[in-house]
Amino acid sequence: MRDSLIIKAAFSEATERPPVWMMRQAGRFMPQYWEIKNKYSFLEMCKTPEIAADVTMLPVDLLGIDAAILFSDILVTGEAMGGDLSFTQGIGPKFANPVRTQKDIDALQTNVGDKLQYVADAIKVIQQRLNGSIPLIGFAGAPFTVMSYLVEGGSSKDFKLTKLMMHNEPAMAHQLLSKIADVTADYLNMQIAAGVNAVQIFDSWAQALSWDDYTEFSHNYIAQIISKLNRKDIPVISFCKGSSVFAPLMAEAKPDVISIDWNVDLLDMKRRLPQGTAVQGNLDPHILYADKKVIKERIYRLFDRMKGENGFIFNLGHGIMPDIPFDNVKYAIDVIKEYTF
Repeated sequence: MRDSLIIKAAFSEATERPPVWMMRQAGRFMPQYWEIKNKYSFLEMCKTPEIAADVTMLPVDLLGIDAAILFSDILVTGEAMGGDLSFTQGIGPKFANPVRTQKDIDALQTNVGDKLQYVADAIKVIQQRLNGSIPLIGFAGAPFTVMSYLVEGGSSKDFKLTKLMMHNEPAMAHQLLSKIADVTADYLNMQIAAGVNAVQIFDSWAQALSWDDYTEFSHNYIAQIISKLNRKDIPVISFCKGSSVFAPLMAEAKPDVISIDWNVDLLDMKRRLPQGTAVQGNLDPHILYADKKVIKERIYRLFDRMKGENGFIFNLGHGIMPDIPFDNVKYAIDVIKEYTF
């Protein structure tokens, strides 16, 4: 795997073309995903290694991407710690027992590796199926994002309860974040031991935070996690919504790659980062709704801008939306693979 396009690019080595994978690539935009999803609940899919492997392999077989990403969810750590997690169609994730008091925080468990063993089992099945063809990316949710779901009890537009805890009860917020960070570091190391070839940390809601709050309640914990990872030959990718603002600070946590959203010029941002930090991104996913000639023009515009730069992985600035036409995604991958640096 060390010679694969993605791993070489992640370590800022030269590649003949930009490697490509896409966040949420094994998801709801594929009819084949729905054939599986209509038979099982989302958590059943995550917790059954063979099914998780089936879904992980869909974009490998149907799109020809350069890396697979483990099919799972960022909230499995919160569930393992004691959260009563469910997913409802059209509503999303819910924790029936939100974490809002000192007693709730004290009740959360941190020695939860056995409860997440199904993820390690899935990784082993997926690697058997990949058979060394392309790398497998593992992942986890960042502490602030997992905290926000635990405190709010689900998705939130304003993160009011989470921010109230941070601002009125900062000691409680730090205790909760510290517990999540410990679990997350152990969880990612478990994935590495099980055989993933790279890991990504997703801070999906970081853009809700001010600079100071991001520094105190997100960045410091991500830095702590990355410092604990067994990362020999395993690149670490750091992603957050808001990376066009936070990327220079994200780099201080020493990831190998920073995934950049679409609100910034990618080359300008790369030049603001420390030498040897790779970037991933940063096409606006809405481009994939457009006509094919527009998709090609926008991809080539990005690639022409990044030409000659080592350390560039093509991705979207965030995940694929569920109603993006499959043919457009496949076309984008084909366009990318035809391009030479």
